[in-house]
Amino acid sequence: MQSMESHEWSENTEAGKVYYRANHLGQRWTIMTTMEKRDPTWTDLKPVPIPVWRELRDIVWKKYQRKRCPWDRVLELDKIIGD
Repeated sequence: MQSMESHEWSENTEAGKVYYRANHLGQRWTIMTTMEKRDPTWTDLKPVPIPVWRELRDIVWKKYQRKRCPWDRVLELDKIIGD
């Protein structure tokens, strides 16, 4: 049985703070966003912009360096981004 990985981050925009959640299950990534910190309603981000993929890759890379994420995740994201 596979377990789901979840990665979260936020960024400040002109419209306010945007929260991101990326879930990985099997070979699939799902990225969602919300602007609500408490009791959020998550919206699937489709299509996912390349800068968001790059941010996720950076987060996963840092987790890999701390041995909290497998190298395969980094490779998958590199493939998606096209690097």
